[in-house]
Amino acid sequence: MQALRYTINVTLDGCCDHRAGVSSEEIHRHATANIERADALLFGRVTYGMMEEAWRSPVPAGTRPDWMEPFARTIGAKKKYVVSSTLDRVDWNAELVRGDLGKAVEQLKQQPGNGIMTGGVTLPKALAELGLIDEYEFVVHPRIAGHGPTLLAGLSKYIDLKLVSRLELPSGAVAMRYEPKR
Repeated sequence: MQALRYTINVTLDGCCDHRAGVSSEEIHRHATANIERADALLFGRVTYGMMEEAWRSPVPAGTRPDWMEPFARTIGAKKKYVVSSTLDRVDWNAELVRGDLGKAVEQLKQQPGNGIMTGGVTLPKALAELGLIDEYEFVVHPRIAGHGPTLLAGLSKYIDLKLVSRLELPSGAVAMRYEPKR
């Protein structure tokens, strides 16, 4: 069974707005390595649209720094599953996921492979509520945003976690990986 891994950048005060983090070469290298560990990516409609707009190639020369290109190539090449009841079609190496979320994700996890990675805000909360996330990684940026959205806001119950690894990055960001206590 494949593990479902949730990874997200978050500020010290829990903000997970993608514009609130500190973008750097090291953060992108770390994210690229995470994506390389997975066979596929699982996104909700909003995150898929945001990622496609930001990372789909080709882009005009000078649009982004050269150090972002490995991330763009890696995310572009990965198989993507998009959970949406409103989109009619997707491309960018993507496939729509419809119907019962729990059953659909369980079926994806049953396929052979090295894991599925998810990110974003709304879909991961639903996956956490269903107990489907096998690993959480929070890349905590040394910044206080003072606004939201906040990490997993509105969960109906506690999810107790066990720290399995910790990596300090030169910028002061800390990547912490947890597994749910079972």
